[in-house]
Formats: sequence, structure tokens, C-alpha cells
Amino acid sequence: MSTHPNNYPKLHNAMWPGLVGKGSPGAEPFLGLDTMLDLTAKAEVDGIKFDGVDIFLYEPHLNIDIGDGDLKRVADKIRARGLMVGSVVAPVWPPTGGGSAMGSVEDRMRFVEQVRKACRIGSRLRELGARPHGVVRIDSATSVEEWSKDPVANTRVIAKTFREACEVAESFGERLAAEGEICWGGMHSRRAMVNLLETVGRPQTLGFQADMAHTLLYTLGYNAPDAALLPAGYDWQDDNLLQEALWKLTQELRPWTIDFHVAQNDATVKGSGTHDKTGHHCLATDPNGKLDIPHDAGHWLRDDQGQITKAFRHICWDGCMFANEVMLKQQTWNDILAVMIAVRDDHGWREAGSRKPAPASGPAAGSAAPKATEPTPVGPAAPAPPAKSLVLPKPAARVVTPPTRPVAPRKPARTPRAQPRKSVKKSAKAKAGKTRPTGGTVQPRSPARKPLKKSRRAARQPARRAR
Repeated sequence: MSTHPNNYPKLHNAMWPGLVGKGSPGAEPFLGLDTMLDLTAKAEVDGIKFDGVDIFLYEPHLNIDIGDGDLKRVADKIRARGLMVGSVVAPVWPPTGGGSAMGSVEDRMRFVEQVRKACRIGSRLRELGARPHGVVRIDSATSVEEWSKDPVANTRVIAKTFREACEVAESFGERLAAEGEICWGGMHSRRAMVNLLETVGRPQTLGFQADMAHTLLYTLGYNAPDAALLPAGYDWQDDNLLQEALWKLTQELRPWTIDFHVAQNDATVKGSGTHDKTGHHCLATDPNGKLDIPHDAGHWLRDDQGQITKAFRHICWDGCMFANEVMLKQQTWNDILAVMIAVRDDHGWREAGSRKPAPASGPAAGSAAPKATEPTPVGPAAPAPPAKSLVLPKPAARVVTPPTRPVAPRKPARTPRAQPRKSVKKSAKAKAGKTRPTGGTVQPRSPARKPLKKSRRAARQPARRAR
């Protein structure tokens, strides 16, 4: 029997490390799409290979305005290497043709337009049979410094832009995932990220993309000390405190998570080229890495009771801003694939069917695209993983089951009256003080007042006789 029985979630490699932080003055040159595909396709561990790739819709890898014919050729090129396409990154930033999600009307229009183009490509790849699952990745495309000038108003504007992007995504049958990073305004901390998602209020369309390197920095409170879960000067030898922080973090964000990046971080930040400083992605074998990758991935891939969520059909390795010398070594990708397999061994499942991609011809153009959450698992349950991955540490006093799907808060509805009050018109007697209106009906004068009025009349009698 195979020592790696699980075949889900599918294992993907990101193509954007060949672009992010590259190509600008003073930075290393781009690594082309063919180079990244070849390195991915050649990786192999215990007879297992990568199942697919997640791609950045930006040149020189892929032009956001690519035509259908050229897109089909790219899809065929990817499938020829035994790979499929998963999630795609929309180039929403100003340098790539987009605009700030909290900027001017023109900025926001450019942002939404880039999302529209990305959704068109994602949808078309589904129709070509080259993309069975995945999301369209976005962020706020603005700095924390700009956002912090008016956090409440700026979050409101970002949420409005994201809702407009959701409308576009829904028209293509796509879902959007906002990747939380400490460098994106309004998404730079766990609190800001949850607040933004709730403000948008479209959980069916907009979710969270968790990256282990970035979310580790959430626990440390980079750019948001008030949201830190680990104390200043935290001793990394205290693993129990780290596990409690990761558990609290995923309590808040796991219900929103629809896409997941496996990564390593050494608790530092890094920037390269035009990319601002963000979570420092490290090699899977980096001795300074602070995460036990297979174990800590379980915080995202399992619920509070230790059950596998199956919330997404593939997981992706993210190694942004690795040096080109490192990326051009085949051993780098073999090591990465090995840790990805370990994650799937611990937190995956098995389904019937082959891992091979669909034939290059794909379904006929114009056919309906499958939904991202399909197909439903049909295979037998995978064997239970080691106890270390099955039971995630959490405070005994806080056992909370998150909802299957988060629901945006709503204002309480008004409680209608059981029956509208009747308008009351005073009668002549009422106006004269002889009757009293109460609750829409006329009540007789209180008997207790009769003796009092008789007494007053009696008191006035002598005076009348005197006149």
C-alpha cells in the first residue's frame, strides 16, 4: 500500500515567484513562465508530482488582455506538462494597470476592470477544461500608511470597491479571495481583515486567502501592535504559546478561508524591487523557519474538532522573492514538493479517479464552467493522520464551533405592532371634561369624582341665594 494514500487536496506551485519583486531597476530579472513550468513539472518525490500551478495574470507570463486563441495555447502548454491551472492573481495594482481600491473613482474603476479581465480568463480556462477549481486573488492595492489616515472611511470605500468586484465575479461564476498581508491597507492585521470581510458582507463570493508566512506575522502584530497575539520579545522556544496564537487566529479567519498557501517564515519581513516589505517567505528546509509546516497547516485545514474541512480543492506553495539562483535549482522544488506531500498526508483525503489532467482538447467552447466547490468527494475516507496533526492545541475554556459559512452582521429588524392604534376624536362631552379618551375607547367618568363635584356645588349655593 502507498505511504501517501491521499490524492486531495491537489498540490500546486505558484508561478508568480518568477515575477514578484523581479524585473524592476536594481532587482533580479524575471523568470519566464516556461522556466517556472519546467521546474515544477520536473519535481518528483516518491513517484508523486505537482498537480497544477497558480498563475499571475501579468507579463511576461500572461497578458491580462490575452485573446482566446493565445489563451488556449497557454492552457495546452500547461497541460502538456501534466499540470492544471488553479487560482489566478488579478493585477489590481497601479503599476500593473489597476488602481487603489480606496482611491479616486478612476482608480476604483481600473481596479474593478482588472478583476473583470481576470475573471474572464479564469472562466475561459474552465471552459477549456484546464482549470477545475480555484479563485481570483485580490487585495486592496493600497498602503497601510494611506489607509491609516482615515481607517473607518477608507475601509468603507475598499468594501464598496470589493462589492463591485463581487458583482463582476458572480457574472463569470468566479469567487474572489482577498490575501491578507501586512503591507496592504485595511488587510494588514487579523482584526482589519475580519472587519473588511464583514463590511463587504458577501461571503458567497468574497473569502480569505491564507498564506502561512503572512498569517504568522499577523500573530506578531507587524503594522498593528494592538492586534498581536504573541507578546513583544516572544521566546520562540515556547511552542505552546505559538500554538494558542495560531488557534485564536484561525478561529477568526478560517470560516472565511477559501484558498490556502503553504509557506515558511522566519518571523521577519522582506521587500524586493517594487514590492513593499511583507512576510519573508523562506525555503521549506530553512533552519530558521518558525513553523512546523505539516502540523501548523492543520490549523487551517481542520476545524476545531480536528475534522478535515475540505474547504478547497487544492493548496499552493508560495515562495515569493526567492533569489533566482535558488529557484533555478531543481532540488529547491523537490524539497518544496516533499513538504506539500507531508501536509496532504496529514490533512488530506482520497477520492476515486485519476490525477491526470483532462485531454488537451477540453470541452467544447461555451460549455458551462464547473463550480469551484465541485465535484463532491466520493472516495473512502483517508486513514487518520498522526495524533500531532489530529488534535490541535486550544484553550480548554474556549471551544467554539465556527459557522459553516460566515454571515455578515445585519441590523435587527423592526418589530411591527400587533395592531395599529386607532385615532381618537374627542366627543363634545370629552371636550367638556365629562369623559376621558383611553386607548381608542371612551370610558365613563370615574365615580370617585362625583362626591367632589357635588360638594363644590353645595359650597356655592349660599352665595347664589345671597345674590
